[in-house]
Amino acid sequence: MKLAVMMDPIAQVTYKKDSTLAMLWAAAKRGHELWYIEPDGLSLRAGETWARMAPLQVFEDPARWFELGEWIEQPLSRLDALLMRKDPPFDMNFIYATYLLERAEQAGVVVINKPQALRDCNEKLFATAFAECMVPTIVSSRSPELRAFIAAEKDVIVKPLDGMGGAGIFRLSAGGANIGSTLEMLTDMGQRPIMAQRYIPEISDGDKRVLMIDGEPVPYVLARIPQGDEIRGNLAAGGRGEARPINDHELRIAKRAGPELRRRGLLFVGLDVIGEYLTEVNVTSPTCIREIDAAYGFGIADKLIAAVEVRVQQQQLARCGL
Repeated sequence: MKLAVMMDPIAQVTYKKDSTLAMLWAAAKRGHELWYIEPDGLSLRAGETWARMAPLQVFEDPARWFELGEWIEQPLSRLDALLMRKDPPFDMNFIYATYLLERAEQAGVVVINKPQALRDCNEKLFATAFAECMVPTIVSSRSPELRAFIAAEKDVIVKPLDGMGGAGIFRLSAGGANIGSTLEMLTDMGQRPIMAQRYIPEISDGDKRVLMIDGEPVPYVLARIPQGDEIRGNLAAGGRGEARPINDHELRIAKRAGPELRRRGLLFVGLDVIGEYLTEVNVTSPTCIREIDAAYGFGIADKLIAAVEVRVQQQQLARCGL
């Protein structure tokens, strides 16, 4: 395949844990031609999506993990597949990128994950499609409604709908002194909706990341365990990662979500599970490949690239009317 990756600057990734690097290593080992695109490199010309891109080589070397060739501009239609690995925030620039990638998809490029699904499936809101797997949850910008939910549930987590890595997450208790100021800040004085969920005490055992490839769960998860008095298990917030076999609760949630993920063209997804409950569905740039594979050697990235190959083969057969 001619496979491009669209990602934040590759020079700035964290070498020891970056999941996109694992995907690129796997693709290179499988003999694919790699190209690199940064998010501001897309343009539209006469209805066709072009990109400023460079040939990419990757190395398993912490001192030199990539090398770029000469930058050129060419239509994305010259590619077979593209990995969209731009990190949140999910803002208008992200949405504009999905519009341009959708034009490339219409020209025959396999985009992972599907651009329409990236737009439609906000990582917090999309979890509510599986509400029976969640604790009581509300999304609102109205302080009275949020206050009533906190009073009813007693112990609540509130968070923005467009963040990542645990940013902007607060724990509020009924009768607490900082409810008003916290809600004012997160909702921008009632102008922006946020999510509130009943607190799940099992967070002490970890916020589990369940990776899904084409609707099927990887048989191992990463438990991200909060440290000290921190309420967040996210690795970016200082959580400790511990790989474990998938348990029955996580498998049940994965089986519930899997068919819908596949239907929407979400090839690689990370479900977040605390205790028995789903909390988020990560569709933009799921991580934790490296930590799980370091423990179990499952070859997650290799299986993902194999799934991309199948999608490309299916696309080529469809073009031939087969």
